[in-house]
Amino acid sequence: MIYLDHHATTPLDPAVLEAMMPFLTDRFGNASSRQHAYGWAAEEAVEAAREQVARLIGARDRLGAPCGKEIVFTSGATESINLALKGLVETERLHAPIPRLHLVSTRVEHAATRDVLDALMRQGCDVTWLEVDAFGRISPSDLEAALRPETLAVSILHASNEIGTIQPIAEIGAICRARGVVLHVDAAQSAGKIPLDVEAMHVDLLSLSAHKLYGPKGVGALYVRRRAPRVRLEPQLHGGGHERGVRSGTLNVPGIVGLGKACELAESLRAAEAERVSGLRDRLQERLFAAIEGIHLNGHPTDRLPGNLHVSLEGVESQALLMGLKEVAASSGSACASDRLEPSHVLAATGRDTALASLRLGLGRGTTEAEVDRAAQIIIQEVERQRSTPCRIPLASPRA
Repeated sequence: MIYLDHHATTPLDPAVLEAMMPFLTDRFGNASSRQHAYGWAAEEAVEAAREQVARLIGARDRLGAPCGKEIVFTSGATESINLALKGLVETERLHAPIPRLHLVSTRVEHAATRDVLDALMRQGCDVTWLEVDAFGRISPSDLEAALRPETLAVSILHASNEIGTIQPIAEIGAICRARGVVLHVDAAQSAGKIPLDVEAMHVDLLSLSAHKLYGPKGVGALYVRRRAPRVRLEPQLHGGGHERGVRSGTLNVPGIVGLGKACELAESLRAAEAERVSGLRDRLQERLFAAIEGIHLNGHPTDRLPGNLHVSLEGVESQALLMGLKEVAASSGSACASDRLEPSHVLAATGRDTALASLRLGLGRGTTEAEVDRAAQIIIQEVERQRSTPCRIPLASPRA
């Protein structure tokens, strides 16, 4: 099959597997065992991975060196988001004389953020949900207007896992820093694909997952700012005080090593790979739009992830289309909500007709020009086939 679902997950890079293998076999020590060489080797590998993650996202100490102490290892971005938001609110409740319990987010967040904020609302927090434009972007002026004296934090997705739109994080960060508001960024899709600098962007908390950047599943990281200003989080897992007391649990050393190596590779390949993949994405888009009537681009036309192409199609049905694309692995939207029979909240927020079929194509490091051309041919043929059936859904209107 032609794999075009890199937003759902990415294949494990062979170099990442090679880095992990010793820690799955003979170097099996517990990183918390500090009485012998097995533990020392594991701890050394974990600390090296912290610096690799820090380097990718621009986390630096006072001297400008990568600040691994700001990296907390988790099971993935979902856990990182839970720890960031719940830990922040709990700290505020426990230690602030007058707790600030107002949070700001957007209508196009991933379910991991939306569900956490819904849970915090049930616990007494107030959440403002910012509207987005037709491309899925918020307005920094709308964000600034939403901030109140009691606003604790802003949580925002750097790049949409569905439509690929990139939010203006640097502008948002400057506003939050000036107002003394903590900024949490969900960088699961953006890390390793577009530039990230938590210092320049004034980011205080940042979540990411290894499996979105050619690392293993089941491991991720949370960046927690340690200075100017320092962010404190109440742990959500107790039982051993690992990760400087923030996240207890025996460390997944092979996974952490894999995450570190994946970040190192992403940092070295990012610029060239972004140019290559965006060129292939544009090639695929041109072929589809030249051959298919009633096709609409979702997301920002330029400020989007390099490998993202998300379209709406008239005259076909999403599940039928995906089932018909037997040689192409693609999706209609977020893999984390693929079992929910409900319209995309992201497309609804941008004003798109959610009754139309949607197709999310995610290109990646292994995608070739030949695969792009073949995938375009298969998609065009399948759309034509479905539209030619007697019970097909009619086109809404002719293309301009």
